[in-house]
Amino acid sequence: MRINTKYVMLIVLALFQFSAIAQENSHLAQQKASLYYGGKIITMEGDSPMYVDAVVEQAGKIVYAGSKQKAENAYSHARMVNLTGKTLLPGFIEPHLHPSIAALMLPNDTIAPHQWKKPNGISKATKTPKAFQQQLKKSIANAPENKMHFIWGYHQLWHGELSRELLNQYAGENKPVGIIHRSFHEIYLNDAAIKLFNISESDFANNPQVNWQKGHFYEGGWLALVPKIGSVLLDPANYQKGLAMMTELMLQNGITTIAEPGFPSSDFKMEYAFLKNEMNKQPPYDIYLIPNGTQLYGMAGNSNEKAEKQMQGLAEKYNTDNIFFLPQQVKLFADGAIYSLAMQMNEPYLSKQFHGEWMTPLELFQQQLSFYWRKGYKIHVHANGDKGIQQVVDFNKADQKTHPRENHRFTLHHMGYFDANIAEQINSLNIEASVNPFYLWALSDKYSENGLGPQRAENLVRVKELTKRNIPVSFHSDFAMAPAEPLTLAWTAINRVTSENSAFSQDQRLDVYTAMKGITIDAARTLNLEDKIGSIKVGKIANFTILKENPFTVDPMKIKDIPVAAVVYKGKRVQNKH
Repeated sequence: MRINTKYVMLIVLALFQFSAIAQENSHLAQQKASLYYGGKIITMEGDSPMYVDAVVEQAGKIVYAGSKQKAENAYSHARMVNLTGKTLLPGFIEPHLHPSIAALMLPNDTIAPHQWKKPNGISKATKTPKAFQQQLKKSIANAPENKMHFIWGYHQLWHGELSRELLNQYAGENKPVGIIHRSFHEIYLNDAAIKLFNISESDFANNPQVNWQKGHFYEGGWLALVPKIGSVLLDPANYQKGLAMMTELMLQNGITTIAEPGFPSSDFKMEYAFLKNEMNKQPPYDIYLIPNGTQLYGMAGNSNEKAEKQMQGLAEKYNTDNIFFLPQQVKLFADGAIYSLAMQMNEPYLSKQFHGEWMTPLELFQQQLSFYWRKGYKIHVHANGDKGIQQVVDFNKADQKTHPRENHRFTLHHMGYFDANIAEQINSLNIEASVNPFYLWALSDKYSENGLGPQRAENLVRVKELTKRNIPVSFHSDFAMAPAEPLTLAWTAINRVTSENSAFSQDQRLDVYTAMKGITIDAARTLNLEDKIGSIKVGKIANFTILKENPFTVDPMKIKDIPVAAVVYKGKRVQNKH
């Protein structure tokens, strides 16, 4: 008798798969289930708020969502968790946050135009040049000698002009000082800092985005400086303290998943080692990393091919149980920061003091876009002004014509200023968006008077131009461009009220459900993770955020003030003590 080896192999494979499923089910059965009930449970599935009476978690997965009676019948031995009237939602997702920025900003002094809540207290708003200089002198006076002292939050429209000479005057010869701009795209250094970093003017001779006399490094100049000063920026004790403070913020604000688009910022090995140290503590969130195509290009000897080859091995080499490199995804950079008024605008700025900058030279930027497009990557692009966004759209339109792709999910990040025409082009190319609605709150009033003028400033981040065209949109903080507070981001998109209590472009207000999708299921989509997180659905990871009030029933103006009671991370409940 002749045996068909092909059929034998298929039978063996089927038995193996059956055995694996049986083992998984057996493992699940041994894990005690938790049944949540007694509150408002909102799934974020579908096109409007959908409530269920109960959700059951087992072994870190959602195994049931529906009626409480059926849940009790199916999971009679489950641990009962009474929500006592609280609201349970899918765990909040922060799809664009920078641990490296958090590690630098949180433990150091902050002198910024608006108040900042930190785990160790509140940094009060500093709104005038006089107040800024008073706080600057005080901070430098308290700084140790011969050790780098960073201060974050400076913005010229509130704080006036800044220079190397002024910092020398305040700091003397033995106190190295770096003033990091509110945008985190610029820094001012005094003489002592330049000496400590062992850099010289000749190191930046061909860089137009460095003003050596003022000690000013911005956009591409800042990107060129960072690798040279990485060992000081990544001071181990301070950096680890900052990451620990970031972890506190995540819990306080109900965030169970974060992503960094653009890893690393300066030094891959050091940043990863510090991040891994923090994640080894098993905090109640996962972090997903998207490689920084621009930075890795430079680290690979100015080669996209070598950078991409390195990306392909990152997941296998560096993934852990809570750190994950997202496969076939890359971050690239177009125009400058909105906080610096360096974004590229179609119409000129009101003052010659401001002008657009390209973070990546356009020829190289186009090369990188086309290279990763042809390689099948999901591309994330930092783009802020209407001219900057239009340039990205034009480049991608050309790539789509010569190399069509389905379900590419090309995603624009930030999108400070754009109009209906750009939104329509984005829609026609199936481009998606992750925006920072906080720009409107923080900048519209000041930019109405300086830089942009009322028409543009009062129409920042016109999110509804996107959502009404059914373009998937998530919200992010780009921490620390906005607080790492998902409810605050949603609140801003819902109300479009500014820091000065101005109500701008009210035709662009979002309904509560669409805004809440931006911090749950649509935020998951931005990362290609909507099959794992972002809604309450059987089979997904049991990540939940528990709020003391229901955002769908409170006054929309109070949404940002809803306290976070706890998070559930992979089935484990962690109480918020704040």
